[in-house]
Amino acid sequence: MAAQWVMYGIKNCDTIKKARNALTAAGIDYRFHDYRGDGIDDALLQHFIDRLGYEALLNTRGTTWRKLPEAERAAINDAASAKALMLAQPAIIKRPVLAAPRGELLVGFNDSLYQAFIQEKS
Repeated sequence: MAAQWVMYGIKNCDTIKKARNALTAAGIDYRFHDYRGDGIDDALLQHFIDRLGYEALLNTRGTTWRKLPEAERAAINDAASAKALMLAQPAIIKRPVLAAPRGELLVGFNDSLYQAFIQEKS
């Protein structure tokens, strides 16, 4: 089977909905991986961290982060502590993570960046 586009996120997220609409409008056939339904395993998250850095993946602007006790937030100071938190609470992973067919990754959503990424990687 040929490699395909994969979007990782949480299906009821507004940003995910915008990103999915952008892929559909661009005619991109993709698979959606829902962290809540499909989970995220250690190896996949480590791959994301290796390629993007934990800082890019950790959503410190969302409600999941803001609900954490201050001491728990302060303890997230390296890739290992961030990874443990993201595995325990996948909703804290910045969304979406888009994987192109050859493995390139893009995190977050911005319409113009998506269009450029799709054009470059298609």
